[in-house]
Amino acid sequence: MIRAFLAVSALLLVGAFAPAALAPVQDAAITEKGFPKKLSDYGFFAVLPEQVPADGVQPYVLNAALFSDKAEKRRFMYVPAGQEVSFASRDGLLQLPVGSALIKTFGYENEAGVFEPIETRLLLHRANGWLALPYIWDEDGQDATLKVTGGRLEIEAPVGPDGARQMFTYSVPNKNQCKGCHALGGEVTPIGPKLRNLNNGASDSSNQIIAWREAGILPNRFPDHPIMPRFDTKDAPIGERARAYLDINCAHCHNRQGPASNSGLYLTYQESNDTALGLYKRPVAAGRGSGNREFAIHPGQPEASIMLYRMDSTDPGIAMPELGRSLIDDQGVALVREWIASLEGQSDDKKDSL
Repeated sequence: MIRAFLAVSALLLVGAFAPAALAPVQDAAITEKGFPKKLSDYGFFAVLPEQVPADGVQPYVLNAALFSDKAEKRRFMYVPAGQEVSFASRDGLLQLPVGSALIKTFGYENEAGVFEPIETRLLLHRANGWLALPYIWDEDGQDATLKVTGGRLEIEAPVGPDGARQMFTYSVPNKNQCKGCHALGGEVTPIGPKLRNLNNGASDSSNQIIAWREAGILPNRFPDHPIMPRFDTKDAPIGERARAYLDINCAHCHNRQGPASNSGLYLTYQESNDTALGLYKRPVAAGRGSGNREFAIHPGQPEASIMLYRMDSTDPGIAMPELGRSLIDDQGVALVREWIASLEGQSDDKKDSL
């Protein structure tokens, strides 16, 4: 794979953690001051290049996943021995104890069909809160190096039509940009591992919630929560699938406590107010980002909807989400277009009353 750094800065404030090869997870690397220089310093993986997790590191998948320039993602969770996860009452978000870590590796298949990692992002739970750190994989694919100011990489990957390989600029967020998505109430926090997005509804250990409970890291009882469907299947109505897509791709900002709370557009899966969801909602500030369209969602008229206009753009002044993508999510755009078109039953009387 061709990889050329366009802009990557020097390492900052690097710690001095250096466990031996194949050592267990290094709890001190997670909790103590300093920023470990290498991904291997944490001991999260028994075999790092192949992403084989160490003991105590749990792989997991989400029902609905964030679009990140068509990258394949491998997700893992670590909870210190003897500790247990709880749930946030408001949202079913996992509450991980201090010393926990969330590990997410982004990559693409090379021409031989083998997964090649590009970056690994860590969320580390320290005593003073969550810390986000980006690690960019070295050219030899054996380890990853901390780059607190992120980077822009020219890569070739199967991101073109029908999986065709093409060159594009892949952006690794810097340490502070991570707050753009992971900030609730001004504090960095995990956003993906919510009960509704982890629970597949099965009643056996194929359900990772049950498997984690049997492993002793989740409580024996957990709160009832709606199960968010996969949006890339036809297993649920179009409205539920579109809402799942918006929840994971947009609601980390567009919620009542998030960075976009002043927009009045709230896209969480459980939002019940049609106007807050965008139906016949006028923008708080009209500008180039509105594309001269009147409503965030114009029921029955996808091309007249600001939401679709912004999703279908890569212009930095228009595109939504603002961070984390250089490409258009064609499948997501098609899904939201179909959903908005299906809302044509909304009457003009309702529009006039909003």
